[in-house]
Amino acid sequence: MKQENSIVLFKQQKIRRHWDEDCEEWFFSIIDIIAVLTDSSNPRRYWSDLKTKLGQEGSEVYDKIVQLKMTSPDGKQRETDCFKTEDLLRVIQSIPSPKAEPFKLWLAKVGYERIEETEDPELAFDRAMRTYLQKGYSKEWINQRLKSIEVSKELTDEWKERGIEKDSEFAILTDEITRAWADKSVKDYKKFKGLKKQSLRDNMTNLELVLNMLAEASTSEISKKKKPDSFTKSKVVAKEGGHVAKTARKELEAQIGRSIVSPLNAQDSLLIDCENRTDE
Repeated sequence: MKQENSIVLFKQQKIRRHWDEDCEEWFFSIIDIIAVLTDSSNPRRYWSDLKTKLGQEGSEVYDKIVQLKMTSPDGKQRETDCFKTEDLLRVIQSIPSPKAEPFKLWLAKVGYERIEETEDPELAFDRAMRTYLQKGYSKEWINQRLKSIEVSKELTDEWKERGIEKDSEFAILTDEITRAWADKSVKDYKKFKGLKKQSLRDNMTNLELVLNMLAEASTSEISKKKKPDSFTKSKVVAKEGGHVAKTARKELEAQIGRSIVSPLNAQDSLLIDCENRTDE
């Protein structure tokens, strides 16, 4: 398991964490989280008691503890109980502390919003628009990004029509499309942009988004035409769809004299002001 060690500060207190490159997840030290969220003088004992309580309650979270070697205060590497973000948030719900209350309120709010979006999917687009605006993206980029979500959803629906249901299969097919048009796997593309948990598409320039949409829309249309009846055949179609976008990419790169596959990410002055507002 390839890992990267680091420390994140929360209210001036250190929280140790590991980045697992294989599963692309951050893992956080639960002892450090408890030290931040409670007034316990002995966070290890607090966690030991809470861990026993969770086990007695039959909580699935108890089975998701991951022990990783982290640097302890004495400078030595010691096995430490850790959780990835999703499981960590579940544990926080079991911590009766005023400092944990904001997290619990936020989780309740997010849960309520997801229920609302299930009943009215348009709300998800409205919230996405507001979030992107708050982050500083241009309206032009946001409209492009929301359109890309629609195109991606259409492709997912087409794959389901072809009998593809597993998340792992969706991920493999998406990877095939990305390799075909960008000459990079999704993981390598994210690494190229210096990303970890962040969304690759949220860190694409306008041109990258357009080509990715072309690749996915082409895959969807070819799939509708050929009606592949197996996962293997859908992989072939994914490559064909991606190749359509690669051809367009190569032709455009020849015209503009630069690579479209860019190392820019959203932190780079918001993709250089979203490619100077689509080159105006």
